[in-house]
Formats: sequence, structure tokens, C-alpha cells
Amino acid sequence: MSKELTSRAADYSQWYNDLVIKGELADYSAVRGCMVIKPYGYALWENMRDQLDRMFKETGHVNAYFPLFVPKSLFEAEEKNAEGFAKECAVVTHYRLKTDPNNKGKLIVDPEAKLEEELVIRPTSEAIIWNTYKSWIQSYRDLPILVNQWANVVRWEMRTRLFLRTAEFLWQEGHTAHATKQEAIEETTKMLDVYAHFVEHYMAVPVIKGVKTANERFAGAEDTYCIEALMQDGKALQAGTSHFLGQNFAKAFDVQFLNKENKQEYVWATSWGVSTRLIGALIMAHSDDQGLIMPPRIAPLQVVIVPIYKGEESKSIIDNKVEALIKELKALGISVKYDNSDNARPGWKFAEYELKGVPVRVALGLRDIENNVVELARRDTKEKSSVSMDGLADYIKNLLEEIQENIFQKALNFRNENIREANSMEEFVSILDNQAGFVAAHWDGTSETEDKIKEQTKATIRCIPLQNKLENGACVFSGKPSTQRVLFARAY
Repeated sequence: MSKELTSRAADYSQWYNDLVIKGELADYSAVRGCMVIKPYGYALWENMRDQLDRMFKETGHVNAYFPLFVPKSLFEAEEKNAEGFAKECAVVTHYRLKTDPNNKGKLIVDPEAKLEEELVIRPTSEAIIWNTYKSWIQSYRDLPILVNQWANVVRWEMRTRLFLRTAEFLWQEGHTAHATKQEAIEETTKMLDVYAHFVEHYMAVPVIKGVKTANERFAGAEDTYCIEALMQDGKALQAGTSHFLGQNFAKAFDVQFLNKENKQEYVWATSWGVSTRLIGALIMAHSDDQGLIMPPRIAPLQVVIVPIYKGEESKSIIDNKVEALIKELKALGISVKYDNSDNARPGWKFAEYELKGVPVRVALGLRDIENNVVELARRDTKEKSSVSMDGLADYIKNLLEEIQENIFQKALNFRNENIREANSMEEFVSILDNQAGFVAAHWDGTSETEDKIKEQTKATIRCIPLQNKLENGACVFSGKPSTQRVLFARAY
């Protein structure tokens, strides 16, 4: 397979696909709309998952697992939720195949094995979880329940794209139950902060925290909070959501508890989730025309060492020197690979690890050992330097932190430079068509105006930023009074 990449300028969409495939993150599957996550991509997801899991547990959450299948009657119980996901549902109707009597080499659905009740393959788990919570909750003493699950879900998308939108994807979904409205709202915003910290601190992607409009709200939620990121092509990507569900699911599944005043009350709920879509965000926020750029804190591999040698004797000398360095790096918690395979030349290896976005590359030959130096290359800036072997492990550790900060700062500068104010529809459309990015514009607060703007421009309100500055103005579309600007963008 050719490793040559399409450039971002030539075809951004193809550039993205090239990076996913040639960077060995994922591959297409025999199942329409589904993907195979390859080991390198899965290692990236594991790093994300493990860090998020630690953060969830630090905030008092525990993991559980609920069934993949949801009885259709349960799925229908919360009407808004069911209606919101109905078009994306995959449904199991039978439980057995049998040999076709007219063609012994074929299998057909056994008509006698029809399920008494159809099963929805979970597009989200509120229904099955709240049906379960009904038996877990009787008193205020049973609250709060702070549960998360790591799982797969199925949403039968018509137009799919690796990591960004697939029929099946991996994610986590938190589902919490509380005794008071205030406690549930605090949980919702707390988890939004956890997501924002993770995406900025580990993925090096700057985000804007905000609340969704009624049109963009999760089906069945009272409020949806989100973090929005900006990709290099100027489109927005929703990187995570946290939902205040009110008492909607508790009422749908009759989940009540005896409060401290000895009165029956419906439970208050939240749900929140991020998915493998974050890998798509990471790719599009940082990578360049030479390949992936991995932030060191979640990179599958932080350092690669490539020996430069001729003959087994010189290789053996280099091997011994590298062995000590690897021990020092691992002692500092740094993941490292020594690629001393003889099936490719050093130049090919350099290009391969550049494509895969490994943050630091170390090259070492006999002459370097004689001079007590290594050649060190950083992926983010492509800078090469000759660095002393003395204290090299500590130097690399500090360099990884510098790279992490540089990647974030570059993305932050790009994001900030691409938030523009529009005070008329002419300005609004001009920014979207010629510059892209976020458009900060006044909106009259009506769903009708929001729908018309989307219909005419394909831009949606990404969020109403938290702690948004209040200012009097006129809606860019209707001219009606407005008290604040909201963020519009075309989005993935």
C-alpha cells in the first residue's frame, strides 16, 4: 500500500481517510457502516479510556454493565427518547436460523423462532438502565447511584465515516440517579468539566463549554451541556455531552423513592458520554500533510529509537547502549519502542513513525555513541537536534511535556483566530463560505429562526457558551431583539 497522503488543501476529507487507513488506526469492515479498530488505533482508545476511567473513579463513579438488547416496550417508555432514536435503531426479530430446504447451502431465518417481543440493539442505554434502577431504589438512602459503563452501541447511520460516524462505535455512558434536582444539575456540570479537562489536558484540543438549544438537545433531556471543538477545516465537532434528564426517565419507568420527609418522590437523573469519535477529533485538530500528530500524554507510543548500523557487530554495540536508555525511560513512565528490525531501512522507519505521529524519535549510530550524543527529532515541529546522552531520559521527559503544551497552544491559537462576529446575514454567510470557523452572532431564541438558518446555510448553533457575555443586539436573521451571541458553525 502506498503511504503517500492526500494533502489537506487538495481534499480534506480524503486526507482524513488516508490518515486513518495508512496510519493504521482503523480499517473498513465487511459490515456496512462498521469499522475494524486496528491495534494502533485501539491502543490510542485504551489510553483515552484508561485516563477517563481514572477520572470517573476519582469523582466517585463505579463501572457496571447492562445488556446490549432492550425490549421494545422499554425503549418506547420515554417517548421523546424513543422518537429521537427510532430512525437509527437496529431490531432483532428472530433468534434462530435454519437450513433452506430448497438450497442446502443457504441459511434462512426460522419463521417459528420469532421473538415474542422485538429487541432493540441499544443506541443508548437509558431505557434498560432506568428499568433496572427501579428495583435498586426505594429510599433516599439508596441514592445517589453513580454508575458508568464502557460499551458498544449501534446507531444505523446512512452516511458513515471512520471514527466520526459509524453504525457501531465504542463509548462510555454514565447514568446517575439523585435525590434532588440541584444535585443532578451539579453532577451534569461536574462531568462536563471532567470531559473538558480530559480533552484539553490530555488530547491537547481546546474546547468551548456550553449548553445546547432545544433543537439540539438530547432526546429526553431537560438540558444538554456540551464541549465543542474546532477542526482544521473550520468545521466544529461535538466532543462530549452531559445531560440533565430531570425526572423524565424516572416518571417513564416509575422510579420513586421515599425521601427524608417520608414522602414518595421521583428520582432526578443525568447521563453523559464520549466515544471513539474523540479519535476523529484528535486526528483533525492536530495532524498535518505528513501524517498523524499524537499528543504525548495519550500517544500509543511516546518514543521510538531507530539504530543506524552496518553489520551485526555495530548493531550489538548500539543494542547494549539502547537497553540502558530504555530502562531509564520506562522507569519514568514513558512508553518506548526500539525498532532494530532489519526488514526496512532507517529512512523508511523515520517516515513510518512520522506518519503514525510518534512524538519523539531517537536515532543512534556508532559515531553518535563515540560522541556521546543522539539525533533527536520531535514530531510536532519536525525539528532535529543533537542531544547529549547524559541525562537523556530526563531530557526526553521534559521534551514530551513541551511538545504536549505546544500542540495545545497551536490548536488554541487556531481556534481563537477562527471565532468571528457577524452582525448581518451577509456577514454570517461570508464567514461560513470564505473563512469557516465559529460565527458569534445574535439569535432571537426561537427554534423557527434556528431551523431557517440551518436550512439556508447548513450551520447549526453549536452551543450557548457558559458564562456567556450578555449584550443587547439584533438577531442576524430576524432582526428581533437578542441579549447574547451564540456560536454557529457547520459541523461534523
